[in-house]
Amino acid sequence: MAGFGRVAGRLEARVYADSRGAGTAYAGVLVGTTVAAGVVAERLTKDRPVARTLLTAIATWAVLGGRSLEREAEVMGGLLEDKDIPAARSRLSHLCSRDATELEADELARATVESVAENTSDATVAPLIWGGLLGIPGLIGYRAANTLDAMVGYKSARYRNFGWAAARFDDLVNLVPARVCAFLTGLTSGRMAHVWRIWQRDAGKHPSPNAGPVEASFAAALDLRLGGTNTYGDEVEDRGTLGDGLTPGVTDVRRTAALARRVSYAAAAFAAILALRPKNRGLERSRLRTQREDRERR
Repeated sequence: MAGFGRVAGRLEARVYADSRGAGTAYAGVLVGTTVAAGVVAERLTKDRPVARTLLTAIATWAVLGGRSLEREAEVMGGLLEDKDIPAARSRLSHLCSRDATELEADELARATVESVAENTSDATVAPLIWGGLLGIPGLIGYRAANTLDAMVGYKSARYRNFGWAAARFDDLVNLVPARVCAFLTGLTSGRMAHVWRIWQRDAGKHPSPNAGPVEASFAAALDLRLGGTNTYGDEVEDRGTLGDGLTPGVTDVRRTAALARRVSYAAAAFAAILALRPKNRGLERSRLRTQREDRERR
């Protein structure tokens, strides 16, 4: 989706205005055009199953970020294990926009654990679910919405109004996937009851309606305590306290990456079930009823 990001950046330079209306039009055009392109691609391959399968595989590969997320966690884990704090501070920007200037090893570990948890939903679970439900339009449409949120969805002075629509739409399309991610976290960790309890108790403390369930479920599954005060540029955010365990340490980074991998595999299986579900049952029933009526008339 690098090409989409470049197009979005050029369009922003042309249409930017400090207003919600301009931002809504900007997001609507970009996401709508992307979804329309996916619809056209599916219609062109409607009677060509091999081409449809190949195109779906390419779109899935393009939008999923699970493997790159795991690589970043492994790099951060290695840097922290080697006590290379300056390099770890610099590398954290690959995972999140948190100000790492003053962060020490444990805070860098917490930032990594929280970012891996949240991005497991955004980078893997959500696109797979939308792809399972809506095919290629769902895959690339979701990634377009999520990319726009990453580009303009921040509560900075520049984007507080212009990025409002992109941020709210991203919240909307992640509403169900985030909760599926939390459920799969409990399932794959083998601690469903505990994860459910912490999820229900602590998710609402987080300012994000979707990151809350995901981070709370990871905290419970890993016996960690997440949350706290984070700095993003000129913004300071209190994320509450999620979980009852210890604060994350260096060794928890790789544990988190392993859990994220299991959740991603479970999400792929769930998406496959969604994609293979019976479709157009109403049309099929209508066709069979018409055939039966024709036979009776004859």
